[in-house]
Amino acid sequence: MKSLAIFFFLFSTTTALWAQTTNPRLDTALATQLGADEYGMKMYVFVILKSGNNPTTDRSFIDSCFTGHLANIRRLAASNQLIVAGPFGENDSDFRGLFILNVPTPEEAEQLLETDPAIKAALLKAELYPWYGSAALPAYLEVHDKIWKSNP
Repeated sequence: MKSLAIFFFLFSTTTALWAQTTNPRLDTALATQLGADEYGMKMYVFVILKSGNNPTTDRSFIDSCFTGHLANIRRLAASNQLIVAGPFGENDSDFRGLFILNVPTPEEAEQLLETDPAIKAALLKAELYPWYGSAALPAYLEVHDKIWKSNP
C-alpha cells in the first residue's frame, strides 16, 4: 500500500510538471497585434552583415552608399520591418552589423535587403537565418524612440 501511495504521489507530481499553464496576464489583443503564437513567440529573420566584395576606394561613393544605408535602416524601422539594427565592434569574423527583420521568411528578408544601397553596391553582404524569438521584440522601438539624443 505504501509503494502504491508513493507511485501516485510521484505520478501526480511528474504530471503536474508537464502540465501546461495559462498566463493569467495574457492580453489576447496584444498577442494578436504582435503576431504571437501560443508561446508568445514568432519567426523573424536574423541578418549578419559582413564586408562585401566591392574593392572600391572611392570615398564619396562609399559615403553615399552608407548614408543611404542609414536612411534605409530608418525607413525600415519606421515601417516596423526592421526591429533591431546595429554595428559590431572589432572582431575576427568580419561581422560588420546585424539586423533582425520582422518578416517570417528569408525570401521576404531578401526583398527588403535589396533596398539597401550598401548591400546593392556589394560594400556589405548579408547572411540570413530564420530566428524564433519573442513576438514582443518590436514593442521596444517605441521606447527607443524616446531615449536617443542625436541621430547618425
